[in-house]
Amino acid sequence: MSASASTTDLNPESKQVFEHYRQLTQTRRLYSVLTIGILGGLLFAALWFAHVSNSGKFLDRIPYFFDFVLNFLPDEPIEIFRALFDLPSPYADGSLKYDYEEGRHYLFGDFYIPEYFYEMLVTLNIAFISTLIGGIGGFVLCFFASTNLVGAGATRFVVRRILELLRAFPEIVIAGLLVAILSLGPIAAVAAVSIHTVGALGKLFFEAVENADMKAEEGLRAAGANWVERVRFGIVPQVLPNFTSYFLLRAEINVRASTIIGAVGGGGIGEVFRLSLSRDHAAKTYAIILLLFVTIVAVDQLSGWLRRKLVGNQAFEFGA
Repeated sequence: MSASASTTDLNPESKQVFEHYRQLTQTRRLYSVLTIGILGGLLFAALWFAHVSNSGKFLDRIPYFFDFVLNFLPDEPIEIFRALFDLPSPYADGSLKYDYEEGRHYLFGDFYIPEYFYEMLVTLNIAFISTLIGGIGGFVLCFFASTNLVGAGATRFVVRRILELLRAFPEIVIAGLLVAILSLGPIAAVAAVSIHTVGALGKLFFEAVENADMKAEEGLRAAGANWVERVRFGIVPQVLPNFTSYFLLRAEINVRASTIIGAVGGGGIGEVFRLSLSRDHAAKTYAIILLLFVTIVAVDQLSGWLRRKLVGNQAFEFGA
C-alpha cells in the first residue's frame, strides 16, 4: 500500500502530523546527500592534491602498491622464527642480514634473551613508566581543572591551558625535540610519552570529576571538611573506576606510541624495526612484526582482564 493510500483513513490532525514527518524525512535525506557529496568532493580534492604534490605521482603508483610486500620475502618461512629467537641460519654468509646470533643478550652462562624480545621489553618499560608518570600527573592536575571543585576562576583556566599544551603535539614530535636535548635512547622516549599522557589523562580525568555527584562533597563541606578532604572522600571514590579504565586504556595506547617513537631514536623495538626494514632484512622485519602483533594482543587482553577485576564485571555487561 502506498503512503498516499495509507493516509486516506486518517483524520485531519493525523494527516497533518504524517505530512510534517514526511517533510522532515525528505529534508534529512537531502542533507545526508549533500553531506556525502561535500565529503566526497573534499576527499577527491585531497587525493588529487596528494597526487600532484607527490614526487612519485601518487595515483600512478597505486597499481604497484603490493609489489613491495610480494617481493619482500624471507628465503624460507622458518627464517622468521630463526630471526625471532636468535637461532643460527643456514644462509649465514657473514653479512648483517643473517647475524641473528649476534643480537643475543646473555644473562648468565649460555642463557640469553633474544634481541627482539629484549627490545620489546624496553618498549614495554617505556610505555608503562610513561603511563605511570602521566597518570600521576593527570590525577593531580585534574581536580584543579574541574569547574565543580575550583569554580571558573584563574586556577581552572591556567591548569586547562597547561593540559592542552601538553597534549597539543603528538608524542613523536615531542620525542624529536627531546632527542636533541637528551640524546638518543629511552629517556627521551619516556619524557615524550609522559608529557603527552599527562595532558591526555588530565582531560579525561577532569571530565569524569565534573560528572561526579556532588552530594557527598556538599555533605562533607557542611561537616567542616577542608578541600583536600572533600576531594579525597567525596569525589575520588566515585571517579576511581573511570580513572582506572582510562589509565589502562592509555597504557595500551602508549605501547603503540613507544614503538613508533623508537623509529626516531627512542630505542626499543621501533628502532630495530626501522633498521631492519631500511636494510632490506626480510626475515628480521617479519619477526618483529609478528612479535609486535602478539605483544599488542597480549597487552589488550591483559588490560581488559585487569579492568574487569578492578572495575567489576557488571560494568561490561550488556545494558549495565
